[in-house]
Amino acid sequence: MHEVTGAVSREWELFPDGDAALVLAFPARLDPRINARCVAVAEALRRRPVQGVRDVVEAFATVTVHFDPLAGDAGAIETVLRSLAEKATAPAGEDPLPPGREVRLPVCYGGARGPDLADVARFARCSEAEVVERHCRASYRVYMLGFQPGFAYLGAVDPRIAAPRREVPRVHVPAGSVGIAARQTGVYPVASPGGWQLVGQTPVRIFDMSRSDPFLLAAGDRVRFEPIDEASYDRLEGGRP
Repeated sequence: MHEVTGAVSREWELFPDGDAALVLAFPARLDPRINARCVAVAEALRRRPVQGVRDVVEAFATVTVHFDPLAGDAGAIETVLRSLAEKATAPAGEDPLPPGREVRLPVCYGGARGPDLADVARFARCSEAEVVERHCRASYRVYMLGFQPGFAYLGAVDPRIAAPRREVPRVHVPAGSVGIAARQTGVYPVASPGGWQLVGQTPVRIFDMSRSDPFLLAAGDRVRFEPIDEASYDRLEGGRP
């Protein structure tokens, strides 16, 4: 078996994760340019099939390549990853930041659909309306999917409303709930326990197995939230125009 000794450059490092995965790691920080490199490497690897590769997973600042050690050559996979990492960090590839697909999500804020909106307003020392305005003002980058199928980690939230997670998580968070956790925001694709501050809810299905692609969002996309009232929520949830 090929032994990965740990390729290192100023911009990234490559190391094994067990005997069936390789990790390409960039500087560990919430940075859209670093994340764009991860997305670029992952997409390039998916377009360039390498024997034995089972899955490619991009995260905030890493790309993990899972492979079958009996069917693939770890050395060949390492060579490809090293080449893609060098291309991703080349000066010509740093600017501008590649634009992602923009998805607009309608959100009904506050009330029963956003039970923590008042708490976030107290944290921010502003009105609930200002929290909504600040939350809708930004275009959020999808840094990665995780936690649940289709759960997108979005950033970065306006620091004024970047309330921390709840001290006591909820046992049940409804699907479509929009939450804030410090500088991140996101939408719960399915009902589950959760500790993010819930400020609203969207009628849009983030994860739907009946679609050809169940995932509405992908790493590198952009998300904008648009406030709607309860009547509009009910209409959109029911599929009416």
